[in-house]
Amino acid sequence: MNDIDVAELQRRLAAFAAARDWGQYHTPKNLAAALSVEASELLEIFQWLTPEQSAAVMEDPETVHRVADEVADVFAYLLQFCQVLGIDPTAALAAKVERNEKRFPLPEAPEPEDRHSSE
Repeated sequence: MNDIDVAELQRRLAAFAAARDWGQYHTPKNLAAALSVEASELLEIFQWLTPEQSAAVMEDPETVHRVADEVADVFAYLLQFCQVLGIDPTAALAAKVERNEKRFPLPEAPEPEDRHSSE
């Protein structure tokens, strides 16, 4: 992975939309809908694949391009959605991971059996 600044991507996306006067359409509802549509387009690539085929999808250069484009579309709309609502996506994710770590703790290791016990 490379270290691309999320805030810089958000600025670029906002500038791109502003230059085309698209800001009027970038309401939370519209961005959530667009995000859902793009996620569905990503799902469509995998829709009828077996688990084995889906695991190997990145071996086909044509599919690599399609998957990467749909991931980019999902990410772009997510970043725009977060910007419109004032959500820091990296802070939101970090907080969610922390909550999940507390909700779903690692199972405790079983106690080692005492080999010297007479029981």
